[in-house]
Amino acid sequence: MARIVITTWGSFGDVNPYLALGLGLRARGHEPVLCMPPYYEPVIRQAGLAFAPGAPDADPALDPDMVRKCLHPYRGAESIFREVLIPALGEAHERLTAAVQGADLVVTHPGALAAPIVMAQQRLPWVSTVLSPLNFMSAYDPILPPMAPWLRHVPYAVHLRYADWIAGGGRQVAARWMEPVQQFRASLGLPRCKDPLFEGQHSPYAVLALYSGVFGGPYPDYPAQVTITGQLRYDAPHGDALSPELEAFLHAGDPPLVFTLGSSAVEMAGRFWEESLDALQRLGRRGVLLVGRKELPRVARLATDRALVVDAAPHSQLFPRAAAVVHPCGMGTLGTALASAVPQLAVPHANDQPDNAWRLTRLGVARTVYPPRYRGWRVATELRALLDMPSYRERAQALAAVVQREDGVGTACDVIDRVLTRGAVPAPRS
Repeated sequence: MARIVITTWGSFGDVNPYLALGLGLRARGHEPVLCMPPYYEPVIRQAGLAFAPGAPDADPALDPDMVRKCLHPYRGAESIFREVLIPALGEAHERLTAAVQGADLVVTHPGALAAPIVMAQQRLPWVSTVLSPLNFMSAYDPILPPMAPWLRHVPYAVHLRYADWIAGGGRQVAARWMEPVQQFRASLGLPRCKDPLFEGQHSPYAVLALYSGVFGGPYPDYPAQVTITGQLRYDAPHGDALSPELEAFLHAGDPPLVFTLGSSAVEMAGRFWEESLDALQRLGRRGVLLVGRKELPRVARLATDRALVVDAAPHSQLFPRAAAVVHPCGMGTLGTALASAVPQLAVPHANDQPDNAWRLTRLGVARTVYPPRYRGWRVATELRALLDMPSYRERAQALAAVVQREDGVGTACDVIDRVLTRGAVPAPRS
């Protein structure tokens, strides 16, 4: 049995895959310890996993201003690193150093900037992870930069021609953000590393891409030690069963349209719920709105009997019974929707979401409406196209067959076990 420390930071979309991984490792006889911000401690304990405090402590539920900055359509990623993660780097380093004492292996998240530093100091084997294809900035796999969503209208052949240039520009910008990380390394007597946000975050032992293989890759410029695992799904803390109220609603009529803003964009809904209810009225369809606790009383007062407004529900139980799912395109939500064989309407806000949405549309399972254009009439038009054109449902069913065969947790655990049993011989750095 190995003691394995897993560290991450972010919204539930950045936490749930690692809870799933922790449970998978525990089932194999290992001792996983999740090093995360303290506000996740109750969720981790509820899952029956060990907890160690990580940093930063910023609680998105208590700091809506931080959420707004981190979900800014153009400057969201910069805010995450420059205003949240880098100022807490010293504390994160201290807490993770304490957490890994006695560990046999560490699993890291792209936002855990202290992790490669601690690994270099402690000389521990480690496995890094990424949650979306955008993290690789591949010249063979064009990205859609969040600050230039209009590029989605450019022909794909042009994207391919300039993919290296776009990715290179992104790397140059990010390198400026990461200079304080290089300075922190120097203060500890460590040499400069490759860009901490890109090459520098990847472990030489193994890199796990925690998303479905339907998105493509690995490509020639990915790290040689990459494994694309498939999604790691975890529904809690919303439980693994639908509420009696929701079950009754689903049985009472046609499959509903499901609307959700995930665990972070829900803090900046604007008129999303009002426009969603308007779209349902225009379509004459039933809907389920997952609005979160804060908005529940207000939105429930606006809804007709054709819309059920609830705090939350387990996506893996609800989505397969939907006609379509409307969501911001976080990888966790879209992955569950892909496995559920339903068409999707993407409403991407920031960071990797525009790129994820662009990939879904290229796969033929989704259409996209950006938040500033989210109006009832337009949403109704896009949903009508998703529902009336058989190709979206057919493509969703074909991709679901692939996604459902993937064993994300099992594949990730296999890689970790191999690193443990091989004596952790790292792959050569390019």
